[in-house]
Amino acid sequence: MSSARHGNSVLPLSRLGLGAAGLGGAYGTLDERAAIATVHRAFELGVTWFDASPYYGATQGESVLGKALRDLPREQFVLSTKAGRYGVDSFDFRPERLRRSLDESLRRLQVDHLDLFLLHDVEFGDLTRILDESLPALAALRATGKVRSIGLSGLPLAIFRRVLAAGVPCDVALSYCHATLLDRSLCELAPALAAAGITVLNASPAAMGLLSNQGPPAWHPAPADLRQVCRSAAALCRSRGVELAELALSYTMTLPGIAATVSGAVSPQQLEANVRAAAAAPDPELLAAVQAVLAPNFGQTWPQGRAENQ
Repeated sequence: MSSARHGNSVLPLSRLGLGAAGLGGAYGTLDERAAIATVHRAFELGVTWFDASPYYGATQGESVLGKALRDLPREQFVLSTKAGRYGVDSFDFRPERLRRSLDESLRRLQVDHLDLFLLHDVEFGDLTRILDESLPALAALRATGKVRSIGLSGLPLAIFRRVLAAGVPCDVALSYCHATLLDRSLCELAPALAAAGITVLNASPAAMGLLSNQGPPAWHPAPADLRQVCRSAAALCRSRGVELAELALSYTMTLPGIAATVSGAVSPQQLEANVRAAAAAPDPELLAAVQAVLAPNFGQTWPQGRAENQ
């Protein structure tokens, strides 16, 4: 277990975290008992950062995680959740909604405080108002003791550059899909964030399922050419008896500037595979072969949110 600096506090943040999107059924049918067992197995193996959102499964992810966490000692895990996104096209970053959202999440998670409270997918909102009103509202919640650290999450890295330029109160930046076999652009931005006292956290080392043998879910926003090159990489891994998602996680854990990475799992077996992958160095020969397949599309991403926030 390592410690990552969140603003003015140091929390015992495991380098690998467990995300609750899968606990909300985002990647297929959910077995609640298996999901709860997955959380417990994660804790046993030293995965002590759990990340949720009311958006995951229309609050189901938080509720299932809360059922699992009530059996664990609160002082021995780090809990983060988010506010501002509540559905595919449902966003509300007003301060009054954020305050209400916090209390709702605390009830579902069955805790009295959060270690980290994030604005979720801010690229879908008016970023000027979010920086001027929403983040300061989170800072006020931090002062109450209900929240220890605050920050924001999103896909376009431009949102974090705006945070740096504005100098607003922010402890944590949670990025996803930009520290992977396909895209390392988060690593280029990480030093500037760290210099501003902002902890860099990473999510989706498998690029929301793109980098997996199974392939992404139907809702994945990646363009067709990117999907195809990832299918080719998956075929190569299958021919070697390797899961592409595990290779992707092993690789992500070697990247510089990132305090911790969160990845999903919906069964104890999948969680155990993630832990093994996170602790292992990627096979250099296979890694080079997969990177060669992905090279034509390296750095490719997709637009998300308002045009002005890209």
